[in-house]
Amino acid sequence: MAKKIIMPRLGMGITEATVMNWLKAEGDLVTEGEPLVEIETAKAVEEQAATASGRLVKILVPAGEMVEVLTTIGILAEDGEDYSHLLP
Repeated sequence: MAKKIIMPRLGMGITEATVMNWLKAEGDLVTEGEPLVEIETAKAVEEQAATASGRLVKILVPAGEMVEVLTTIGILAEDGEDYSHLLP
């Protein structure tokens, strides 16, 4: 089942964060728990792990872009799976 990759809430009062670096590229296989993306807030840079396994089929927020927490930043899906319903 396709899953959204969500900008996490990394602390109280933090309302936005920046995608610093994707550690995987579109098309790469990802294992649950594997570091996937580096996120920067006003306080720190943290690696975020994948919350599911699958293929990184779509990066919606490129490195260097700031977005609100809980925004969908990417999509994981199985090969051939339709994920269009998760696109903004």
